[in-house]
Amino acid sequence: MLEIFEMPSHLVRRLNQASVSMFMEETGKRGYDLTPVQYGALIAISDRPGLDQATLANHIAYDRVTIGGVVDRLVQKKFVRREISATDRRARELYLTETGSKILEEVRPIVRDTQELLLQGLDTDERILFMRMLRKAADAVNERSRAPLRIT
Repeated sequence: MLEIFEMPSHLVRRLNQASVSMFMEETGKRGYDLTPVQYGALIAISDRPGLDQATLANHIAYDRVTIGGVVDRLVQKKFVRREISATDRRARELYLTETGSKILEEVRPIVRDTQELLLQGLDTDERILFMRMLRKAADAVNERSRAPLRIT
């Protein structure tokens, strides 16, 4: 057996590949053109209307350059609108449009079902333990990430 098959990084990468593929397949076959990071951005903007792109990047642990492109695509799709901040003319506040809110509510159950499919090999107790351990492992290395999670 290859040494990499026993490495956490390899297993995390494989699980991430499956997660992205399943997300794209399940949302795509229902007619939605949305990526996992776009979905995460919609969730964060919905939760904190008016946040700026830098805060959005921190809230979903993506680098600012990537988030810039993500927001551009969400604006093009008319899911998100940018408004100039009243307190800082250089900053752009982000808000879901009516279309963005509608898409988010329609896609949420699909994403929940996809999460169930992703962990289908685990029973209920194993899922709870796996999620607890995954959170603990991710939190322990958060600051070593290229884009650490920072929720303010």
